[in-house]
Amino acid sequence: MIKQFWQTIFTRHISSKGIPKKLNMSEGAHTLSKTVKPLVGVCQMTSGPNKEENFTVCNTLIERAKMRGAEIVFLPECFDYVGESREQSVAMAETIEGTTVSRYRELASKLKLWLSLGGLHEKGPTEESTRVRNTHLLIDSHGNIAAKYCKTHLFDVDIKDGVKLKETDFTIPGTEIVPPVTTPIGKLGLATCYDLRFPEMSVALTQQGAEILTFPSAFTQTTGLAHWEVLLRSRAIENQCYVIAAAQTGRHHAKRTSYGHAMVVDPWGSVVAQCHEGTDICVAEIDLEFLQKVRMEMPVQLHRRHDLYGHIHVKSKGIIDDRDTYTFGQHTVKSSCVFYKSALTIGFVNRKPVLPGHVLVSPIRMAERMSDLTPAETSDLFQVVQTISEVLEKEHHSTSATIAIQDGPDAGQTVKHAHVHILPRKPGDFAKNDDVYEKLEKHDKTPDGAELTDPSKWRTDEDMAKEAAKLRTLFL
Repeated sequence: MIKQFWQTIFTRHISSKGIPKKLNMSEGAHTLSKTVKPLVGVCQMTSGPNKEENFTVCNTLIERAKMRGAEIVFLPECFDYVGESREQSVAMAETIEGTTVSRYRELASKLKLWLSLGGLHEKGPTEESTRVRNTHLLIDSHGNIAAKYCKTHLFDVDIKDGVKLKETDFTIPGTEIVPPVTTPIGKLGLATCYDLRFPEMSVALTQQGAEILTFPSAFTQTTGLAHWEVLLRSRAIENQCYVIAAAQTGRHHAKRTSYGHAMVVDPWGSVVAQCHEGTDICVAEIDLEFLQKVRMEMPVQLHRRHDLYGHIHVKSKGIIDDRDTYTFGQHTVKSSCVFYKSALTIGFVNRKPVLPGHVLVSPIRMAERMSDLTPAETSDLFQVVQTISEVLEKEHHSTSATIAIQDGPDAGQTVKHAHVHILPRKPGDFAKNDDVYEKLEKHDKTPDGAELTDPSKWRTDEDMAKEAAKLRTLFL
């Protein structure tokens, strides 16, 4: 039976995708589909120390990908330059507002496509004058910066009679995982090169909704030959995601050579597009219907034994103002009233607080009951509750907090969206301590128990935005 099951899955895969070919893949291996799927262009190049020459190469590759219909073009790590020494690499670095990024923003706007700039040498702060950031930028088709990720895992290796490269000598490590970004091809998770070797990061991005993982790279010849393709295919299979990997290739200077083999891997682990040797692009379709089919027929994410090995906790903050409003059950919350955002959770001020500092915390995704939350959402929700509670206690000079959940209508829940109340507590704020629960039950209801809908009984948007703005400063 098991053998028959896998034969069925494999047959379905082949019938919908076709068998990827190893030859003639430079301009993409397109999937068979009844509908047109979005295309990506993935670049391979050999950067040197001359920024202008590198830009010319990238510009040509981007235009080629555009002509093939690509909606997003991916450039590799060090697309801006590869210095001949540590000192040169640091000296040539620019800020995000510098000439290099400005030129690519103009190019994205001109060509009306998205760009993944896979690894910019970003100038560090004054106190870090001898190191730079390795920054992965995502630029939208209007030329706006849609996301910024700084490489977190740094490659330090010293192989006897071989490669010696210590990124920590000249690179500042990033401090957070950036939540996946909604793009024309799907939800894109940003990573860079050496991050590929740490499966926890890919799982964390997938838990946050990533459908495509991207690893722009400059793998060494030695490690690339041994591990490059198997790592990319592993991340695709484990997470049932597309994996896109732009790459540096060839000899940059006397001390550095890159492996190349830029490619796209589908959620089944098949290489569906790969560049030829040398400077090149490959083009591939991103078929999210196929991705969902793979996840449905083999729901590995639902089979994880978190009771045995726990969860991967994502400790990163999201961008609050990336949308105007957030759904909160039958209501909406303006972004101006939100003061904290993690990968999966928001904290926002209360329009009818029981006590000063009374705030709400809820999952970003619409989920009516606590039982509707995924394990990742549950974990993230309570980590955020802990973080916010600690800060509010200090802000309101309290030594305690009431943390309450009204889960279901018989428990007093009126908003059809799971949420947590946090109330900083002080001595004497209620005649009896447990009076707080009666107040919580009645604070947003009419005398007959119906939901309060009279706006005159609520705080103004301006008042709530003012409180949220103040609270935001406490979490910088």
